Amino acid sequence: MSQIPIDVQLSALPNGPGVYQFYDKEDKILYVGKAKNLKKRVSSYFNKNHEYGKTRVLVKKIKKIKHIVVPTESDALLLENNLIKEYKPRYNVMLKDDKSYPWLCLKNERFPRLFPTRRVIKDGSEYYGPYTSMKTVRTLLDLIKSVYPLRTCNYDLSEEKIKGGKYKVCLEYHLGNCKGPCEGLQSSEEYDRQIADIKEIIKGNFKSSLHYFKGQMKTFAAEMRYEEAQRIKDKIEVLENYQVKSTIVNPKISNVDVFTIVADNAMAYVNFLQLSHGSIIRSHTMEIKKKLDESDEELLQLAIVEIRQRFNSQSKELYLPFPVELDESLIISVPKLGDKKRLLELSERNAKFFRQERFNQIKIIDPDRHTNRIMAQMKKDLRLSEEPRHIECFDNSNIQGTNPVAACVVFKDGKPSKKDYRHFNIKTVSGPDDFASMEEVVFRRYKRLLEEEEPLPQLIIIDGGKGQLSSALKSLDILGLRGKIAIVGIAKRLEEIYFPGDSIPLYLDKKSESLKIIQHLRNEAHRFGITFHRNKRSKSAINSELENIEGVGEKTARDLLKKFKSVKRIKEASLDHLAEVVGTSKAQKIYGSFH
Repeated sequence: MSQIPIDVQLSALPNGPGVYQFYDKEDKILYVGKAKNLKKRVSSYFNKNHEYGKTRVLVKKIKKIKHIVVPTESDALLLENNLIKEYKPRYNVMLKDDKSYPWLCLKNERFPRLFPTRRVIKDGSEYYGPYTSMKTVRTLLDLIKSVYPLRTCNYDLSEEKIKGGKYKVCLEYHLGNCKGPCEGLQSSEEYDRQIADIKEIIKGNFKSSLHYFKGQMKTFAAEMRYEEAQRIKDKIEVLENYQVKSTIVNPKISNVDVFTIVADNAMAYVNFLQLSHGSIIRSHTMEIKKKLDESDEELLQLAIVEIRQRFNSQSKELYLPFPVELDESLIISVPKLGDKKRLLELSERNAKFFRQERFNQIKIIDPDRHTNRIMAQMKKDLRLSEEPRHIECFDNSNIQGTNPVAACVVFKDGKPSKKDYRHFNIKTVSGPDDFASMEEVVFRRYKRLLEEEEPLPQLIIIDGGKGQLSSALKSLDILGLRGKIAIVGIAKRLEEIYFPGDSIPLYLDKKSESLKIIQHLRNEAHRFGITFHRNKRSKSAINSELENIEGVGEKTARDLLKKFKSVKRIKEASLDHLAEVVGTSKAQKIYGSFH
């Protein structure tokens, strides 16, 4: 069967909401997407130029379009999520998380057991979770067992078998961890009341348990049963301490999901916090690998649907950093201040911490991938046409207007290449003139690289604002390098980054890795330049001290320093030792000036 032309397939698409699927010539699925209006959304792939390379490649491969019409946008979102998980198309984002999560199981039996499991069996038992780690489950289980004695055996504790005396209490009873329901020492009514309180604790509500224990403690105290009252008090303290640790904000904030996203050019990290009665009962960060330069809105929308499905969230209210179209039955808030805003900030910190942790792991395990990521990020942040694998930074040093010098430091793949550092004595400028000095050193540096046919950098950084940047540009113009090498200036005060011909500076995020590398370059250039300047001033001061002596010129001063290494040793030298270097006549003058 001949292939139906794309424009014919587009014309047949409906205008309502739905899900579309792109296939290649081998009928292999490439991409799944959702749309408010199928015809408009799918047509947009073919009637505009795409900046992102992978999108252009995708469009070239599309040979067949399928679609599924659904009643609402929220239905389209759910269907898209399910199809991505089922088919794993090459050009869809990858939700990186394939592990099974632990649950707390409350077994469907008389005197129910509570235990962790990774398998959900439909046998009438109640399952709580899933939790993001087994450590969280065990912490919660330890808390519950320290307050409520529960059985751990798997006996069939039917009323007939207990009355028939089939079982005997075990070591757990003697240790005080179980009240012995197997011998009828604890009633099913009392045990079930414990289970009701435990269910509330798992949901983050401690009110019922605390109220019950405080009432018991008062009763025991009134009856002068002080040891039992003390044991109850200990349990109250355990519950209150746990509650304090897990309460973040106003306890009135209940049954709320909080989502935030942190993204770079390759990956996105979505953090999820679930709150109940002011306590965080779940925290999870999902890592998403970008495929088609997706927006934060698209990624967050996809992640919310996936995470809520995975963790079986029934919360009807969501706190988000920006509005996202979801199921119409959900209440979406974008907090601007107060406790709700602090929750968003906490979630964002979690996402950033997770991202940094992943970066650190990659840095150790795969340093090349780490370097590639940083270079790609710098290219994007500084709007460069290519990755700045070779960067050079210039800085002037002319403290108190004396001995003007300049420094050029070189970074390769984001790291200092110290063997390529260079310093310059200013030759053509008299007096402290930063602009003219910058023009001179930039010209000398790249004239030499061109003459020696050495590789040029992809990026030049000028330590200074618009004035120094303009001076450096003059030299690039003379050498015919304007437009062939990217160049920016960084002003010290507010870390503004200036581009040629643009009066409005760029401000990078203070925590961005691109800015950190630029600051490292600037600081290294400053350090290298100051060290050279200090050494030069020191030598100049020493030479002037010797040259002030009658009969001592530059050559004599150099010979003396070569022999004695310092002015101090020259002062301490005997007349005979001085005469061995400069002769008797000059030695007498030098010796006489110091003594």
